Amino acid sequence: MFGLWECCASSSENLYEEILEEVPNPFSLPSPLPNWPKGNDFATGKICLGEIEVVKITKFEKIWSCIPSRGKAKGATFYKPLGIPNGYFNLGHYCQPNDRQLRGYVLVAKGVSADTPQNGQLSVLEKPLNYSLIWSSESGKNKCGYIWLPNPPVGYKPMGYVVTTEPNEPNLEEIRCVRSDLTESCEVSEVIFDSNTLSTKDQVYVCDTRPCKRGMLCKGVPVGTFFCRRDESSEDELTIACLKNLDSTHFAMPNLEQIHALIKHYGPTLYFHPDEAYLPSSVSWFFENGALLYKEGRDKGLTIDRKGSILPDGGKNDGEFWLDLPEEDENRDNVKCGDIETAELYTHVKPASGGTFTDISMWIFCPFNGPATIKVGVLSYTFNRIGQHVGDWEHYTLRISNFDGELWSVYFSEHSGGEWLDASELEFIEGNKTIVYASKNGHASFPHEGCYIQGSTKLGIGAKNDCAKSDYYVDSSTKYQIVAAEYLEIIEPPWLQYMREWGPTVVYDSLSELEKILKYLPFFVRSSVEDLIELFPDEVYGEEGPTGPKEKDNWIGDERC
Repeated sequence: MFGLWECCASSSENLYEEILEEVPNPFSLPSPLPNWPKGNDFATGKICLGEIEVVKITKFEKIWSCIPSRGKAKGATFYKPLGIPNGYFNLGHYCQPNDRQLRGYVLVAKGVSADTPQNGQLSVLEKPLNYSLIWSSESGKNKCGYIWLPNPPVGYKPMGYVVTTEPNEPNLEEIRCVRSDLTESCEVSEVIFDSNTLSTKDQVYVCDTRPCKRGMLCKGVPVGTFFCRRDESSEDELTIACLKNLDSTHFAMPNLEQIHALIKHYGPTLYFHPDEAYLPSSVSWFFENGALLYKEGRDKGLTIDRKGSILPDGGKNDGEFWLDLPEEDENRDNVKCGDIETAELYTHVKPASGGTFTDISMWIFCPFNGPATIKVGVLSYTFNRIGQHVGDWEHYTLRISNFDGELWSVYFSEHSGGEWLDASELEFIEGNKTIVYASKNGHASFPHEGCYIQGSTKLGIGAKNDCAKSDYYVDSSTKYQIVAAEYLEIIEPPWLQYMREWGPTVVYDSLSELEKILKYLPFFVRSSVEDLIELFPDEVYGEEGPTGPKEKDNWIGDERC
């Protein structure tokens, strides 16, 4: 029945005790957290969501592991939270794959008011009526894992599952369900555990969850639990939910002094490639060194003051205005190269995950984006113009827990996409400060040195992103400017309100440039130019100057992933 899988329970004897050593050790940041400046409820260990108060639990007791005895399939381990404070209740168990260090949390909750509900109002938390067995790995004498879904009373929703090593239904006191009006719908994100080596009827998919609606204005709070389903197809609505933050005070968000302390403690060092020709600068340096504002129907560009006060503010990108480099060739080439000594990270601070996390988005400006390089097997070809554009904005985002001020993950923006990496996967340079690498010419953010290919990895063809340490770097823990935090009184610089393009629209003759590299392609990957174009990301062609940070979807919404 188990195929290639061997399942192990910490509470039972079996023949596979040695496999238990593969269960991951807990992760911790390189350095202890400092004592953050005092203020409101940030880093106090608990957060009020309105009628519910929650605490983050990161200490766990292992319940059960399912580990492949051979092959490349990932195993997983299920845990229950330890050290739940008096008066708080468990909302579900935790699961993670065994190929990384133990790194996760679940929220435990209690009602804010101890009074008995009046006038027929339902209490905030209730025990389940009973449980439904969703999946079992029982086989002969090896009694392993059982995954149970709490069946809530009418008007309530479960937040997670209960895992046991015995076939008996769990105790009703093990978990609480939450009143429906205090919850929001959630969706599946990544698969944690896939038992595809088992027979079809025993197949199960265990997945991470996240709120369906995410962003600065959204109220969904992830509980940290998992979702379990018997098939691979997605569902319109999951049987479990996430919490909803109905407290609009933002008391759990860091104040201005705390934000500065967080950036000082975590601010990454941003490294540029040693062969980078197009370095960053401050926005004011760009303006002061001859950048021009153009308007549709007007031939001559206007000079811009260092604050960008003359730039049109608000509205949308209607194509009426754009910026460009100085007209004189010598000055134009000088501005293209930037001035890294003036560069700083423009910082936007906003609520995430319903205000239980803080996102610190750090934007870097480069006056010019260089041409793209295409990699074909072991060969590389740098275009003359494809990929070039004036005014390049890139960013990375630190996600910090508002329960304790711990860096939880970092988002690396990579052209039109990007990825979140847990803190356990990051490269640290000093204490809890991480490293971010900006790719050569394109300045996209990556977590480690090396060459990243965007395109067809199967054929080995795509846009090349080279990343390496050099003497060109910006320490964002000291060289930054907080330009926006909507929940605080921050005066935003005038240039931030400019919603139009930071460079002129340019359409490149992509076909003629691509034709030049056809003769260098190995025969087995040779195809029509049209087919090659589809392999490369859209950003390669640089058809328009980019808009500024505030015009990006992730300014209000969540990062793309």
